Amino acid sequence: MSATDKRLQEDTPEKMTYYEQLVQGVRNAFLQGKTREIKFRKEQLKALKQLYEQEEAAICAALATDLNKPKQESILLEINVLKSDIDYILNNIDDWVKPEKVPANLVTIFDKSVIFHDPYGVVLVLGAWNYPMMLPLMPVTGAIAAGNCVIIKPSEMSPATAKVIADLVPKYLDPECFKVVCGGISETTELLKQKFDYIFYTGSPHVGRIVRDAANKYLTPTTLELGGKSPLYIDDSVDMDMAARRILWGKFINLGQTCIAPDYVLCTRSVQDKLIDIAKEVLKEWYGSQPNKSPDLCRIVSDKHANRIAEYLNCGTPAIGGQVNLEDRFIEPTVLVDVPADSKVMTEEIFGPVLPIVNIQSAFEAIKFINEREKPLTFYVFTTNTSVQNLLLQNTTSGSMCVNDTMVHMSVHGLPFGGVGQSGMGAYHGKASYDTFTHRKSCLVRNYNKIADYIGSYRYPPYSESKTTFLSNMLREYWMPSLKFLPYVITFGLGIASVFAAKEIAKAVGQDDD
Repeated sequence: MSATDKRLQEDTPEKMTYYEQLVQGVRNAFLQGKTREIKFRKEQLKALKQLYEQEEAAICAALATDLNKPKQESILLEINVLKSDIDYILNNIDDWVKPEKVPANLVTIFDKSVIFHDPYGVVLVLGAWNYPMMLPLMPVTGAIAAGNCVIIKPSEMSPATAKVIADLVPKYLDPECFKVVCGGISETTELLKQKFDYIFYTGSPHVGRIVRDAANKYLTPTTLELGGKSPLYIDDSVDMDMAARRILWGKFINLGQTCIAPDYVLCTRSVQDKLIDIAKEVLKEWYGSQPNKSPDLCRIVSDKHANRIAEYLNCGTPAIGGQVNLEDRFIEPTVLVDVPADSKVMTEEIFGPVLPIVNIQSAFEAIKFINEREKPLTFYVFTTNTSVQNLLLQNTTSGSMCVNDTMVHMSVHGLPFGGVGQSGMGAYHGKASYDTFTHRKSCLVRNYNKIADYIGSYRYPPYSESKTTFLSNMLREYWMPSLKFLPYVITFGLGIASVFAAKEIAKAVGQDDD
């Protein structure tokens, strides 16, 4: 351990000085201006992708150490997601960074109204432990694309992955502009005392409030990617075998430790019976008769979390699963029935392999049940009835919604991902990541046109009723036809004109021949 690392683990005044110096050093790098260059941003994004490609084995090994994560889940749900996001941004960044032109009004008709895209400056990204590679680094992609410098704080609950990030990021990214800080609550607390230009946090609502309170000291804009209880509605119109597989996959990957995993199911008793019958066979097919020995199931991240999740098994009757091995931090994929709506498993975010089912009689009852609770991060709807789909869509509020599948909406780069209310604020992924870390700076560029100056002179004293009326009329919003199709209309008109012209020329040539 270096002298600096030892110093950071001690509660001394020197620690505060270190963090002040750390943030100021990154700020100095930002003020040098190199992150504003599009070429530099692209180079850093390509280097980050190289990290994922060249260090795949080390990343997978770290994820296996922290969560017993299978290689397929590590590659598909962490590494590939990160690489794909970079590819999408690189393919579109040249268009995104262009200044946006804004239509003028009558007063500014001779001028130029533009929105420029400015980076915020120094960004703090606080990652989570359940997807400990993807969640800290996916926001970093957007921050780099927008031209920011970044300090990355991985979760201390996934120490092997945090170490990989700390070791590899300086090897691939500019070490002055991008820093990694490892540690626990003490280090995070000290970081939050510093002045940042933007803070991005992924984690629990409880810590999210702490982050937001710390950000308020400097009025720092903040994105909070939190959690909550994401409901799933299913009726008997679906292909139950296909639906069951999609539901179980979304719930039990990462052993349920996914913020957008289905948290509970709402369905009738008859649908419940069909779903359970199929689920028993599917889970046996996937994980065998002894799932604790399956190489395809993760482990709970800590003893504390394992004990917490085990308590939920007392909130209902296990129709599937229910086995627990706390020493191995293993809880069998479990489906609970006869679950009271006010039980702990229905009032706390589960974040584990327990899926409670609550019986309702209709989509209207499902809407009432959902709306009586906090707004969820995601709402899953399984029905082929489009009127029911629309009913649930229009009468509930959630961060996102996915119909007839789970999780896969995260793979669509054009769909922003984020919560609402208690499930979070702000969004990212793809273009939304770039927008999150970009300040849209409005700018009006005026000239010295005589007509424009004459119009503008009506604002000067001495005031009069006629001046007020004139300026009010000039500043009023008038409907103007869109001119975006004008080039096509002109081209079409020229085409028609050329046809007639060709006919007239041919006719004239024929007459000359006669």
